[in-house]
Parts: sequence; structure tokens; C-alpha cells
Amino acid sequence: MLQQVIDQRRHSLGLLEVGRVLPHRSRRMVGPFVFFDHMGPVQWAAGLPREADIRPHPHIGLATISWLFEGWMMHRDSVGSEQPILPGEVNWMTAGSGITHSERFEQQRAQGGPLHGIQTWVALPDGQEEIAPSFDHIDAADVPLIDEPGLRGRLIAGSALGLRSPVPVHSPLFYFHLELAPGQVLPLPPGEVAAYVVAGALAVGSQTLQPGQLGVFGPGAQARASEPTTLMLFGGEPVGERFVDWNFVSSSRERIEQAKADWRAGRMKLPDADDQEFIPLP
Repeated sequence: MLQQVIDQRRHSLGLLEVGRVLPHRSRRMVGPFVFFDHMGPVQWAAGLPREADIRPHPHIGLATISWLFEGWMMHRDSVGSEQPILPGEVNWMTAGSGITHSERFEQQRAQGGPLHGIQTWVALPDGQEEIAPSFDHIDAADVPLIDEPGLRGRLIAGSALGLRSPVPVHSPLFYFHLELAPGQVLPLPPGEVAAYVVAGALAVGSQTLQPGQLGVFGPGAQARASEPTTLMLFGGEPVGERFVDWNFVSSSRERIEQAKADWRAGRMKLPDADDQEFIPLP
């Protein structure tokens, strides 16, 4: 009933630790989702060093979603966006032919506070990998709500289970943040589908997914919460093979090499409101 179970691998991004489940050596993608990081949870004191910030860096060929459970981030990008990211809001950045952005923690630096959330990348489909870059912000009040006995949550992007998000996705997909009561069955949309357990436990046949584990479901799978459970449910239609190198995603290795050369040579525009530093190509 589970095709795969992937344990998060802890990575340090300076003063921020993340748990990464995609890409994985045994599973590169689920539907169009090519990258999945669990940020935190962390509680920072006031006076957070600037080294904690994610300095300007580039992307091509993908869209990113930052979803917060707690905390605050400031997004700035090369198409002129400057948007605080708050819990329950959707911020969908389409890199397409190329975008640069930063994520800074200025509120925590001034006041202290938490950070806990999920960062995902969605590969753009064939024919749209080089579309113009853009940024879309969706207020929390406009994020579709699922509210049933034992099941509550938000459809962050895409469409499934009778809901449709206003986020301008580029291929068929779904991405939910769900809260399940004990004993609640998890509804599974058709197609490639996975669940990442943030808290609680999810029973799938004779197996149980624990916090920090990603489960990729097989056809006919059934899943049920063993206790109060928070999870991310996502998937959709595959977009074909994609290569991932640093922050670049593409169906073409040559296109990635060109992006690396462009970043190394300073040919990619930095964010309008954050152009004094950047992350060098590794």
C-alpha cells in the first residue's frame, strides 16, 4: 500500500536546520514536486545574526511555495516583489527563464520568534520551463478550506477533493495542509500522491508513517490517522524527467550549465530591494 517510505535527512543551512525528503536517491519526484524541505521548528532570540538569512540566489525551470505554520519571512525578488510571508498565506514564485530572490528574518532579528514551515519546488512542464518569471501572493482568506468532521485543512495549490486554489499553477497538481482527528481516513486523490507527516502518526496497512517521514502511496492505498495528525498531502501528474543542480531545475542539462555560467558571470539580475550580496555558485 506504500510504494516507498523516505526519512527526512537533516541539513544545516547556517543557523537554520531543515529536514529534506525530496529529491531522494530512490525517488526524484512525486507528480511535478521535485523538492521538499521541512524548515525548523526553531525558536530564535532577538539579535539573530544576518548569517541566518537566505541571501539572494537564482532559480530556473520551477515554481516555489513557502508555507508557514509559525513565524515570518521577508521575500524579495528580481521582478520587484517585496512580500512578508505569514502563516496561512500562499506565496507562489514562478522562476521560469530565471529569477533571483532572498528570504530574510528581520522580524525575528528585531524581536525574536519562531520559524516553522515547508518549502517546496514544483517543476514546470514541457513548453513552460522558460516562461516569464512572476510572483503571486494569495491572502489566507482566499486559500480554500476543507472543514469536515475529523478533517480540516487548506488546499495550498492546485485542485482536488472538490476544491480549486486560485494559485496560477502550470500543470495538474494538488498540495494540502491537513489536520486529522484520531481514526480519520485520509482522502487520497488519484494519480501520484504522497503524504509527509509533520506531527502525529498515519497508519497505512501494516506500516505507520511517523513525523519526518514521507510516504508515497500505491494504487488502492488506505491511510488512517492513529492520533491527532498534521500532514502535507501532495502530488499530481508527472511532467517528465527533470535534472536538479543546486537551485536549478530543467529537462536539459545544457540549460542548467548555461544558468550556472550566467550566475557565475553576474548576468542574472539581483532582487530590486536586496542587491548588495548574493550566494556564490557552489
